[in-house]
Amino acid sequence: MEHIPKRTPNISLLLNYTISFLIGLLAGTFGGLVGLGGGVIMIPLMVGILKLDQHTAHGTSLVVLVFTGISGAVAYGMYGSVDVTASLLLAATAVVTASAGAHFAHSLPEWKLKRFFGCFLVFVSILLLSKPYLPHIHATEGGLMKVMVLLLTGAFTGFLSGMMGVGGGSIMVPVMVLFAGFSQHTAQGSSLLAMVPSGGAGAYTHWRLGNVRVNLLLGLIPGILIGTYLGGTLAHALSDAVLRIIFVAVLIWTGVRYIRARRPSSTAE
Repeated sequence: MEHIPKRTPNISLLLNYTISFLIGLLAGTFGGLVGLGGGVIMIPLMVGILKLDQHTAHGTSLVVLVFTGISGAVAYGMYGSVDVTASLLLAATAVVTASAGAHFAHSLPEWKLKRFFGCFLVFVSILLLSKPYLPHIHATEGGLMKVMVLLLTGAFTGFLSGMMGVGGGSIMVPVMVLFAGFSQHTAQGSSLLAMVPSGGAGAYTHWRLGNVRVNLLLGLIPGILIGTYLGGTLAHALSDAVLRIIFVAVLIWTGVRYIRARRPSSTAE
């Protein structure tokens, strides 16, 4: 009897592409709704559904978010909401520390990285809940002070981006609004542009360390680009307060689960 070749690999490939596309779409939609890059949603979904280890999820997410930064920066730039000088200052220090953050993440055992990521999710949730009250704080708009704020913010968020696999906008935007005198739209647009070189540096490091699943990028990248556009469109039609509360609830629930990640009994860490 003639042997009939199996088609399982092709089916598996199509299934992975479909799932990764839907993950990117969901992450982009949520991110677009609340002004984040989507990594905080994409990483838990890749770990939970695609069964990636934490390190690979962070590295793969960071590659995808570089494309989100490009798309978002172009969209904001069309409305004049990108300060190129501010973006360059943020990126100047971020590209240096992003690689260090990626190496630090790679050196951690998975259970520790999960706990760090859980704490980060809870921290982002607190920032989002505080968002309506942030504009009431007086910003410092002096020239030299603004440069120092941007350089220090870039250094911190670059390390965080490389370590956590996120764009860093959750930190950049509030700091730019509070302490550098930027409007909300300009802060978001400028942080997206800064995300491209800083995220690229972290993504390249993760790539060299073997923390990127290349076969998932074909689904994740178009999914998150479409989702970001949809989320940004829906954000103008829905209540910002309701969206923020729902999103924060999801982040806190996910964050607590990560914080409770068990330490393997066999490890001496």
